[in-house]
Amino acid sequence: MVDEGFEPGINAFDAMLEGLFKNNRFDEGLKLFQSMRVKRMEDLWLSTYQVVINGLCKKGKIGQARKVFDEMQMRVYFLMVGLYLSPEMAALLAPILMAWQFIHRMSIRCINSLYHPSLAQPITPVNQAHLLRVCTILYQQQNSPEPKLHNSLTKTPFNLTHEFFLQVCNNFQYSWRPIYRFHLFSVAQPHFTHSSTTFNKMLDVVGKSRNIELFWDLCQEIGKLHLLNIKTYIIALRTLAAARELKKCVEFFHLMNGFGYEYRVEVLNKLVEFLCKNKLVVEAKHVVVKLKDCVKLDGETYRWLIYGFCDVGDLIEASKVWNLMVDEGFEPGINAFDAMLEGLFKNNRFDEGLKLFQSMRVKRMEDLGLSTYQVVINWLCKKGRIGEAHNVFDEMQMRGIKADNEILGSIIYGLVSKGRVREAFNIVERIEKPDLDVYHGMIKGLLRLKRPSEATQLFREMINRGCEPTMHTYIMLLQGHLGRRGRKGEDPLVNFDTIFVGGLVKAGKSLEATKYVERMMNRGLEVPRFDYNRFLHYFSNEEGAIMFEVMAEKLREVGLFDLADIFARYGEKMATRERRRNRTLEPQE
Repeated sequence: MVDEGFEPGINAFDAMLEGLFKNNRFDEGLKLFQSMRVKRMEDLWLSTYQVVINGLCKKGKIGQARKVFDEMQMRVYFLMVGLYLSPEMAALLAPILMAWQFIHRMSIRCINSLYHPSLAQPITPVNQAHLLRVCTILYQQQNSPEPKLHNSLTKTPFNLTHEFFLQVCNNFQYSWRPIYRFHLFSVAQPHFTHSSTTFNKMLDVVGKSRNIELFWDLCQEIGKLHLLNIKTYIIALRTLAAARELKKCVEFFHLMNGFGYEYRVEVLNKLVEFLCKNKLVVEAKHVVVKLKDCVKLDGETYRWLIYGFCDVGDLIEASKVWNLMVDEGFEPGINAFDAMLEGLFKNNRFDEGLKLFQSMRVKRMEDLGLSTYQVVINWLCKKGRIGEAHNVFDEMQMRGIKADNEILGSIIYGLVSKGRVREAFNIVERIEKPDLDVYHGMIKGLLRLKRPSEATQLFREMINRGCEPTMHTYIMLLQGHLGRRGRKGEDPLVNFDTIFVGGLVKAGKSLEATKYVERMMNRGLEVPRFDYNRFLHYFSNEEGAIMFEVMAEKLREVGLFDLADIFARYGEKMATRERRRNRTLEPQE
């Protein structure tokens, strides 16, 4: 066409763009669009933008789609300014502006549905009475013949929607049979079709119940229906890896490739990240090795494997992956260095960790950032090497890296644990907005010095300054006051044995209370330890709020004001929403 002297029109460009996108030659399509923007920007019209935005949204590249959409808006805006020139121009542009508004609505809808899938379709309210009736039928007749179950469900009035299906799944989170029977009934209804969300929810339930055979059949079904998304991959790999079905983990990728879902390193990296964070790094490595010929690995893949092996303490495998990463031509990023440092420190290989840090300072000083200094300073302070921690801290400040509260909290803990409480308090006073990291460092250090009263006073100050304590704060303070074995005293009402056992009985945990009493009677053979976390968890409700109020009164009667304040505050935190709202409305004395 060009050789014959004809210049390709915008329709020819649109057709070529559409063809490239359809045939998965996405990068070539974007290059063609970019060349059009450079050479023939004035010829670009709504049809071209429509093709490009549609293709970007389908690929999930929302950021690029927004940029192209903003460019289109700007160009249409300048056209709208031209409306003031003549009525003829306004009449000419009227249909174009209407088309632009339509594309605007469709693009926003598409972007919203990708950012928030729940917005794609409005959620219809579920009738709880109908839900209870359907769940009762599914539970009672889960082993009945299929015609009988379907007949019972057909006679029951309910509105079968996606939200209703999800609510049924929530009522049977670990029981595959009722959900699968309801799925068979649902697909037989002409007005119901599964979405990715509903099918993923069913897959999740079947996976948690470890019915691998049925799970694999459903994986094939979701592939045939083309409802797959990244959530499906995560559910599938989590289930199969936890069940040690390593062969099926790899087969899942091949299976989905057969249904048109290509091998993509971005998807593989997401799955490797998820598996490594859930301590399934061995399974993740097996998948990576087996898919190496199908997927071109990148540095992100190796980085997550290094993190995973360091997290489980297998530094030998982490080193092997590190060397393999270098052999493949990838330079370990700073995140990989941080993961290796953390792993060495955690596994008591402190000198090796410091050598690695020193080599990083020599070879890649410009790459060192806040995260690396955070790891090193935190562990130096934990080991009591305050002088070295100060040197690293000074180096960080000289390089212009501003310390965050987590680093300051580590230094504060190190100072307090060495008895340098005044220095630590001076640092706290200079911090503009101290957060939980700062207060936890101070409280933990004071408790290590056996000064629980001062730690409790700091706890009160923390609350007054608007910093809300967490469960970890309460457990630290209780262990500091009561010890790991609990407090003994003259008054049996405030001995923690009495509180703990009585609390277990009130919470309906009679068996655990009996076991604890048996351990108390055999103190010479087995030293009982309090599970403060479980105890507080049992009373994280309205009943617990009342119990902690009564407990606080008894503790104050015998002069244990610090303990009373800790329990009273925890009781207030566990109060109902109405009580918390009323408490905030009460005038402060």
